[in-house]
Amino acid sequence: MAEENSRTPREETTLERADRNFGELLQELRIIQTGVQILFAFLLTLAFTARFSTLDTAQRTMYITTLLLAVLAAALFTTPAALHRTLFQRGAKPEIVMISSRLAGAGMSVLMLTLTGSVLLVVDVVLGRVEGVIAGSATLLVCGGLWVVLPQFVRRHAARLEDRAVSEPPDGSG
Repeated sequence: MAEENSRTPREETTLERADRNFGELLQELRIIQTGVQILFAFLLTLAFTARFSTLDTAQRTMYITTLLLAVLAAALFTTPAALHRTLFQRGAKPEIVMISSRLAGAGMSVLMLTLTGSVLLVVDVVLGRVEGVIAGSATLLVCGGLWVVLPQFVRRHAARLEDRAVSEPPDGSG
C-alpha cells in the first residue's frame, strides 16, 4: 500500500499516474489506429483492382508483406485495449501501462515499415523499381528521423536544460 500512496512531483499517487499515463497512451493510439485502419482498408482493396493482375512477383511479394505488416501494426495498437479489458480492476494498471507502452513502440516500428512498403509498392508500380526503392528508402529515413531521432534529440535537450536549471542558483547569478 505504501507504493500506491507514494507521491510524484505532480502530487499524484502511483495509481493516479498509471491512470493518467494510460489515458494519454490510449489517446495516442486512437489517433494512430485510425490511420492504420485506413491504410489497411486501402491495401485490402488493391487486390480487387484490374491492375493487380499485372503485378510481377516482386510487387506481389511487396504487397503481401505490406498487407501483413499492416495487420501486425493494427494488432499491436489494439492489444492495449484488450489487455486492459482482460485485466480490468485486478490491480495491474502499472503493468498494463508498461506493457502497452512497449506494444505502442513496437507498433510504431511496424507502422514505419508498413508505410515504407506502401510507398515502395506504389512508386514501383507507377515509376519503376529503382524509383520505388528510392521513395521507400526516403520514407523509412523520414519516419525514422521524425519518430526515433527527433524524440531522442528532444529528450537529450530537455535533460541538458534540466541539468542547467538544477546547477544554476535560484537568483540567476550563476
